[in-house]
Amino acid sequence: MCGIVGYAHLNGGHPADRAVLERMAGTLFHRGPDSDGYFLADHVGLATRRLSIVDPATGDQPIASPDGNVTVCCNGEVFNHAELRDRLTAAGHVFRTGGDVEVLVHLYEEHGTGLVHHLNGQFSFALYDRARRRLVLARDHVGITPLHYTVTGGTLVFGSEVKALLAHPLVRREVDPGGLDQIMLLPGLVSPRTMFAGIATLPPGHLMVVEDGRVDVRRYWDLDYPLAAELSPPAAADPEERFGRLEQALQRSVELRMRADVPHAYYLSGGLDSSLVAGIAAKSAAERLRTFSVTFPDARMSEQPYQQMVARSLDSEHHEVPVTPGHLLDQLREVVRHSECPLKESYNVASVRLSAAVRARGAKVVLSGEGADELFAGYVGYKFDKQTAARAARSRRRTATGRPLSAEQRLNQRLWGNPLLAYGQRLGELASARAELYSPQLRSRLPDFDCLAQPLVDLAQLKGRHVLHQRSYLDFKLRLADHLLGDHGDRVAMANSVEARYPFLDRGVIDCARALHPDLVLHGFEEKYPLKRIAERYVPREIVNREKFAFHANPSADLLRIDRSWIDDYLAPARIRREGYFDPSAVQELRARYTGREVGLNTLFEDDLLMVVVTHGIFLETFDLPALS
Repeated sequence: MCGIVGYAHLNGGHPADRAVLERMAGTLFHRGPDSDGYFLADHVGLATRRLSIVDPATGDQPIASPDGNVTVCCNGEVFNHAELRDRLTAAGHVFRTGGDVEVLVHLYEEHGTGLVHHLNGQFSFALYDRARRRLVLARDHVGITPLHYTVTGGTLVFGSEVKALLAHPLVRREVDPGGLDQIMLLPGLVSPRTMFAGIATLPPGHLMVVEDGRVDVRRYWDLDYPLAAELSPPAAADPEERFGRLEQALQRSVELRMRADVPHAYYLSGGLDSSLVAGIAAKSAAERLRTFSVTFPDARMSEQPYQQMVARSLDSEHHEVPVTPGHLLDQLREVVRHSECPLKESYNVASVRLSAAVRARGAKVVLSGEGADELFAGYVGYKFDKQTAARAARSRRRTATGRPLSAEQRLNQRLWGNPLLAYGQRLGELASARAELYSPQLRSRLPDFDCLAQPLVDLAQLKGRHVLHQRSYLDFKLRLADHLLGDHGDRVAMANSVEARYPFLDRGVIDCARALHPDLVLHGFEEKYPLKRIAERYVPREIVNREKFAFHANPSADLLRIDRSWIDDYLAPARIRREGYFDPSAVQELRARYTGREVGLNTLFEDDLLMVVVTHGIFLETFDLPALS
């Protein structure tokens, strides 16, 4: 991983200023402490901060074609670079480095913007074609690496993190209430929205072409499930044969992500997904695995016995990273600065402490299990959908007249095209609660930024699909890309110059998952059935049979019980009133309710609105953002 920045004057005009690029790149030192590089030509400037992982000796960026016409800066990894290099060399291309990024230059010479279809990796890159005066930006298929941009004053400004854009003199600082609304109601931000007005995220699977003064954003990939009517009955396929293909794809994916010229490590949560990744790696690793786990003093959140069980089965060099409520409070400011958004839960502090431990012990790469829940029905919502569909089918058989839709069902119909698909618990109720929490001034503007006013995803990708595939698609778009892989993944790993890799998000693994019938994925009401059958050969049986345990840390109710005066400061009525986003009285009522005995961990998980209020105050302060005007 690295950090990239750049800008381009859309009307040609004067050349880019190196001093501006240096200021922008300087904000991303944590993403690339090993070297920096700059490219200025025509009306374009590019820069990179490098975290050297593949070919540390000769892989510095920017990298140019032999004739100098094509130059690229890339954040991320092209995992199939060795295979692409062989193919391109056979076609006559000459390589000057041993790194993975150089294949982008030669692929572009062969395929133009179609190069993205040949990549298996996690990447955001900026490529300048000097002969065509064309700038190309791209983000990987599922959105593992970030890329933000804005157009202001006739200039396109972009970078791996928003803080780099804010270092450009043309970029203003202002909150986007639509981003806040997404965080209040959804797991996190959803591309292209950010927390900053006028600044967008390039969505996963998209590229941008800047040419002749025009900015064209287009989709090149999406998670495309087959239509329900086209699904073959599960009995028509041999499950073991399908699971065998999936296992081979996972083995290949882990092997690709073990490729590095620096030490790498593994996260162990104590659950199935990370354990399976480490178990597969252990079968072929040339040396003892290094594993890392978070531990909590609170038994409600601790997975320590399961983590230790897996570590023993792997005979790994295991490291436990303790996280206390005090740590969470002490590092909330740090994680908000890196996440660049308010947070609904405090687990990001645990994640940043994990990556710090990985880096302190000499590793620059860590493999993790994200993506399995979204592909293999790992969340409770998938079971809920199956129960709801069964009840609806029985109801239709009993009566020919359907009941009128409830308000919640009408909302589901409008957002997802399926009244029975409830994404999030009581989304309509939560929407009412968040509106009451807003200040009167912000509430009056709600029709202008209400994130539920229109569909959040491409409904064409949901229409006609099996409900399990519908929810999987929503999880990819609303939970995975910008939350679990964004503020919860990339940002807290790169805060300590560590690259996180996700074997379940390999294109080959995704293709195998798409080919499985939903009844094989959620077998009866057993989630992640294919992975469990595969895992029997790699991890202890207790892990395979263990009930799903969601990652979480102390909610705001716990933090408020600790004697930390600065929490009181962020919730003080005078401060809330001055900032202008929330209603001071409503905040105090929420605080009183959250500190009541009846509120526990499960009540607040993913709906911790008071945590959003606290971290929104930190967010405003950290980025020197103005009060609501």
